[in-house]
Amino acid sequence: MMLSASPNTLAKSSLEEMLESLRQKDECDRPKDMPPALPSRPNSRARLPSARRSLPAKFNVSSVMEDQNGSVASATPAVETEPERKEEVGKRKEKDLGVKRNSFGSKKMRTGLKSESPYAEEKEEEGVKISTAPVENTEEHKPEWNNNIEYFIKKKLRVWCRVANGQWQLGKIQSTSADSSLVMLSTANVVKVSTEELFPANPDILESVEDLIQLSYLNEPSVLYNLRVRYSQDVIYSKAGPVLIAVNPFKNVEIYGNDFISAYQKKAVDAPHVYAVADAAYDEMMREEKNQSIIISGESGAGKTETAKFAMQYLAALGGGSCGVEYEIIKTTCILEAFGNAKTSRNANSSRFGKLTEIHFSAMGKICGAKLETFSFDQSRVVQLFNGERSYHIFYELCAGASPILKERLKLKTASEYTYLSQSDCLTIDGVDDAQKFHKLLEAFDIVQIPKDHQERAFALLAAVLWLGNVSFRVTDNENHVEVVADEAVTNAAMLIGCKSEDLMVVLSTRKLQAGTDCIAKKLTLRQATDMRDAIAKFIYANLFDWLVEQINIALEVGKSRTGRSISILDIYGFESFKNNSFEQFCINYANERLQQHFNRHLFKLEQEEYEEDGIDWTKVEFVDNQECLDLIEKKPIGLLSLLDEESNFPKATDLTFANKLKQHLKTNSCFKGERGRAFRVNHYAGEVLYDTNGFLEKNRDPLPADLINLLSSCDCQLLKLFSTKMRGKSQKPLMLSESTNQTVGTKFKCQLFKLMNKLENTSPHFIRCIKPNSKQLPRVYEEDLVLQQLRCCGVLEVVRISRSGYPTRLTHQEFAGRYGFLLSDKNVSEDPLSVSIAVLKQYDVHPEMYQVGYTKLYLRTGQIGIFEDRRKKVLQGIVGLQKHFRCHLSRKYFQNMRAVALVLQSYVRGEISRRVFDTEAKIHADTVSEASTDEVTAVIHLQSAVRGWLARNRFNSMQRQKELLNVTTKSKKKAGRRISEDKDIPLEQFQVQPTTVSDLQKRVLKSEAALAQKEEENTALRDQLRQFEERWSEYEVKMKSMEDTWQKQMSSLQMSLAAARKSLATESITGQAGGRQDTSISPFGYDSEDTMSTGTPGVRTPTTKFTNGNTPELRIRELNGSLNAVNHLAREFDQRRLNFDEDARAIVEVKLGGPQATPNGQQQQHPEDEFRRLKQRFETWKKDYKARLRDTKARLHRVDGDKGRHRKWWGKRG
Repeated sequence: MMLSASPNTLAKSSLEEMLESLRQKDECDRPKDMPPALPSRPNSRARLPSARRSLPAKFNVSSVMEDQNGSVASATPAVETEPERKEEVGKRKEKDLGVKRNSFGSKKMRTGLKSESPYAEEKEEEGVKISTAPVENTEEHKPEWNNNIEYFIKKKLRVWCRVANGQWQLGKIQSTSADSSLVMLSTANVVKVSTEELFPANPDILESVEDLIQLSYLNEPSVLYNLRVRYSQDVIYSKAGPVLIAVNPFKNVEIYGNDFISAYQKKAVDAPHVYAVADAAYDEMMREEKNQSIIISGESGAGKTETAKFAMQYLAALGGGSCGVEYEIIKTTCILEAFGNAKTSRNANSSRFGKLTEIHFSAMGKICGAKLETFSFDQSRVVQLFNGERSYHIFYELCAGASPILKERLKLKTASEYTYLSQSDCLTIDGVDDAQKFHKLLEAFDIVQIPKDHQERAFALLAAVLWLGNVSFRVTDNENHVEVVADEAVTNAAMLIGCKSEDLMVVLSTRKLQAGTDCIAKKLTLRQATDMRDAIAKFIYANLFDWLVEQINIALEVGKSRTGRSISILDIYGFESFKNNSFEQFCINYANERLQQHFNRHLFKLEQEEYEEDGIDWTKVEFVDNQECLDLIEKKPIGLLSLLDEESNFPKATDLTFANKLKQHLKTNSCFKGERGRAFRVNHYAGEVLYDTNGFLEKNRDPLPADLINLLSSCDCQLLKLFSTKMRGKSQKPLMLSESTNQTVGTKFKCQLFKLMNKLENTSPHFIRCIKPNSKQLPRVYEEDLVLQQLRCCGVLEVVRISRSGYPTRLTHQEFAGRYGFLLSDKNVSEDPLSVSIAVLKQYDVHPEMYQVGYTKLYLRTGQIGIFEDRRKKVLQGIVGLQKHFRCHLSRKYFQNMRAVALVLQSYVRGEISRRVFDTEAKIHADTVSEASTDEVTAVIHLQSAVRGWLARNRFNSMQRQKELLNVTTKSKKKAGRRISEDKDIPLEQFQVQPTTVSDLQKRVLKSEAALAQKEEENTALRDQLRQFEERWSEYEVKMKSMEDTWQKQMSSLQMSLAAARKSLATESITGQAGGRQDTSISPFGYDSEDTMSTGTPGVRTPTTKFTNGNTPELRIRELNGSLNAVNHLAREFDQRRLNFDEDARAIVEVKLGGPQATPNGQQQQHPEDEFRRLKQRFETWKKDYKARLRDTKARLHRVDGDKGRHRKWWGKRG
C-alpha cells in the first residue's frame, strides 16, 4: 500500500517535503527541447511516492515541436486495464531503448519460480509446465522508434544501421518512407535500409565509457562499438552494472603489478579491473561479515584462468600476513595448471577441470589458509586426443625438464616416443618452454611443502601411465582374442607400479568371471584389452590428481585463527561446441547452464522479486531463462541424465538405443531436437550444440573390474595401495569379480555440481564475464559476430538494463541508521530508524532518483553508498584527529613537567661536579709552585710590610684619637674573618645531592601512584558493589510487590466468600424468625456460640427440652442464630487479620527502603526477604485454620437446613 499526501494529512514527513520541493524545482528547470526520456514507471506500492519525472504515455517528439510553435495540445488520459498498461510500458520501453521485441533478451521470464535455493535438495517437479517460447504477435508490426526519427533528422544525430555484409556502421538519416530509410554512411555512401534495422547512436562524449550503464542509448551495436574502442586502446576491462567484462587481449598488457595493486588498495583508481572486483569482495566481506564468491565464466580461451590468477594475486597482497600462506596459494596455481590444463583446438592452456579456491581470512582480514575443491576432471584426455591437441602439460614438462638421474630411474624417453602423446601430432606450444615450466613446478612443490619422496612417487606414476600407452597386443585367434606383447613397455610399466610383468599382462588380456564356486578366465578382444589398458591409465592419473589436491589442502590448512570469513574464486571450463561433441562436452555445457541459472537468479530473479516484495517503484526487466534446458537435463524420471543412467544399467544397451530413447521421451521439449542416427541437438543458453551419443554409455559407466583393483592393491607402490583402498571403500558390499566399483559418472557429476551451487548460494556473488574477441587467438583482432554471440549468451544488455533502473545497494533501515545516523547535525530528529535514514538523505541532498524507500529497506543506486562511506570516513578521521591532539596535549604537558624536574636535578649534579673539578685543579696548581717563587713572594711580602709599617707610623699620631674606635673595628674584622674561615671549612659533602635521595624520591612517587591506582580500583569495586545492591533491592521490590498482590487477591477472595455467606445467612435468618419472632429477641435456649467461645466469654446456659425427633422449629432457629453469629465473628476476624497483615507488610517495606539497621541491643535486623517469608508462613497457618473453622460453620448450617435442597447455598459454589 502506498501512502499519499492528501489535504487532510496533519503533517508531512520530511522525505515527502523534500520530494515535493525537488519535484517543483525539476519542473521549473525542465528544458523545452529534449529527446524522448525513458518511460515512466508504474505507481509504487512503497510507503512514499516516487519523485521520478516521467513523460506521458503517448509522448512523441512531434508534440514537443508543436508546443514550441505555440500550439497547445490537450491530453485526456485513457482508462487502461493492468495488462494493457504493462504492454504499453513494454512497447514504449523498446522504442526508447531501440531494441526489438522478442529478440535478444526479450524472452519472457518464467512465472511460478520460487526464490528459495534450488540446490538444497533434489525434488520431483510437478505441475503445469509453462512454455517460454516467444509468442507470435498477430498485430501489424510498427517501426520500433518511428516517433523519434523526426527528432534525429532535425538534430542530425547519428544512427547505427546494418549494411549488406552484416556489419554495423554509423550514418545519418536523410529521409524515411513507409518501412525503409535512406542513410548516409560515414564513407559518404547512401544506402537504403529497413527502419527496423536502425538504432540510435550515442554522442561522441560517451565514446569508450567505462560502464555501459552510462550509454544514453542501449543497443547491441552501441555496446559492440564501445567494447571495440576500448579493446583497440588495450583497455580490456569494462563494466556492465555489477558485472565486469574482460576481453582477452592475447598479449601482455601493462595493467598489472604492485603499482596497480597499491593504487586499488588506496582507492586512488576506480577504473574497471579484476583488482577492483577482488577489492569490492574483500571490503564487503569485512564490512558485512558474509562470505563472498567471484564467479569467472566464459568460453574456452576467453581468459578465465588468467583472470582467476590475478584475483588471487590481489587478495594475497591485500590479506598477506607473516605466515606466508598467501605465497603458497599463488604457487598452487602452477601445480594445478601442470596437472589439470592442456592444449585444445581453441585454447593453448585450457582448464580440463573445475576449481573452487576458498581463501579464508582472520578477524583482522589476513589470509589464514585456503581450501581447493575440484570437480569433473577430464580423464579421457589422458588416453585420447584429437589432432592438433595435447595431453596434460605435466607429461611434456616431465620428458623435457627431468634431470638425467630422474630420467634413468623412470626409464624416460622423449615425448615423441610415447603413443599417448604422439597420437595428435602436436608436442609443443609456440612460445612455451616445457623444461623451464618443469623447473618452476619443482619450485612450487617446495614452496607448498610437498616432500621430495612424494614428488618422486608422483613422477613414477606419470611415467607408468606413459609406458602403459606403449603396451601393444597381438591377435591370437580368429575371434580377435589378444595377448600382451612382452616388450620394454610392459616391463617398465610393471616396474614403476611395483608389480610383476606377468601379473600385469594377465590383467590386460583376460578377465576373471565368477561361475558359482569356480573362477573362469576369459580372454579379451583387441577392443576390450585396449579399453582395459586405457582404464588403468585413466584411473592412475585421475586418482593422482585427487591425491595432489589433498596434499595441497593439507599444506594450506586453515589454522586456529579461522573465523568463517572466506572469498571463493570459481574457475570452471567454459561453454564448448566442437565439430564432434561427446559426453565430456555435454557435462561441461551442463555445468555452464547451471552457472547461467545462478547468474540469472541473482541478477534478475531475486533482485526483481525483492523489489516487488518490498513495494518500491519498479518495472520488470525481461530476460532469457534457461530453466527449460535444465529441466531437459535434470528432470526425473525422463530427464536426459536419468535416461542415461537407466540405459547404462542395461547390459545389452547401445549408444543407438540410448539415442532412440531420448528421441522418444524428450521430443516434446523445445530445447531438444533429435537427429538421424545417434545424434541429437540441445538448445543451450549459448547456442545449439550437436551431440553424438557414441561412447556415452561406456563413459558414463566408467567400469573398473575388481581383478584390476586387486592387482593395484597388491603393488609395492604406496600411492596405488592408497588409491585402491579408497576405491574399495566406495563399494557398499564386498567386491565380486564381475562387479564394477564406480557409480555412474553423470550422477557423480550432478552431485558435485549441486554441492558447488549450494555453496555458492550461501555467498554474495561477484561476476566476471570473460569475452574471447576472436577465434584465432590473435591480438588486436575483434570479430563482432563472435563477441556479439558471447554478449547475448551472457545477457549483458539485460544486466545493463536492470542495473540502470535497479538499486544494487540495499540496507535495512536499522542498518543504515546505525551506520550513518551519527552524521546527523540535527539532534531533534525522531530516533526511529526510518526517520533517521530520511534525515541523513535530506541532509546530504541525495536526489530522489538515486534512492527509494521500501517497507523494510533503503535502496540506493550505484555509487551512492560510496558518498556516505566517504563522509563517514572523514567524520571518523576528524574524531580520531581530535583525540590525537588531546592525547598529544596531555603527553606534552607531562613531558614538560618531567623535563623541568630533570633540569633541576641536572643543575645540582653539574654544580657538584664543577666544584670537585675546581678543588682538584687548585691542589694541582699549588703543588707546582717552585721554591724560588716562594722566596720572591716572601721578599715582596717583607717589603710590603716595611712600607705598611712606615705608613702606619706616619699616621699614628693622627689616628691616636681614633684608637679606641680603630680597636673596635679591628676586633669586628677579626670576628668576621674567623666566621668566614669557619664557613670555608664546612665540607662540600653537605651540599652534595646524594643519589639515594633521588631514588628515594622516585620510589615515593611510584608508591603514591600505586596507592592512587589502588584507591581508584577500590572505588570501582565499591561502585560495582553499590550497583549490585541496587539491582538486588530492585529484585526484592518486585518480589515483595508480587507477594502483596497475591495476598490481596487471596484476601479479596475470602472477603467475597464471607460477604456471600453473610448475605445468604441473613436472608435465611429473616425467614426463620418470621415463624418465631417472639422467641428470637431473648433466646430461651441459651448456648455458647463460636463467637463467644473464641473470645473466651461464656454464654447463658438454660436447660433445653429435647425433642424426640431432634428437629423442632425452635431448635433449628437457635442453631441458625448460633451459626449466623459464628459467621459474623469470622468476618470480623477476617477484617482484623487483613489489617494486621497489611500493617506488617508495610512495616517490612519501610524497613527495606531504609536499608538494614541495627536493633537497640546492637544486633543486626533480619533481612526484609526473611521477614516476608516468616509473614507468609504466619499467613498460611492462619489461612489453614480459618478455612477449617469456616468448613465447620458450613457443616453446621448444612445440618440446620439440610431439608431445603431447592435453595442453592453459597457454599455450594466453587471458590
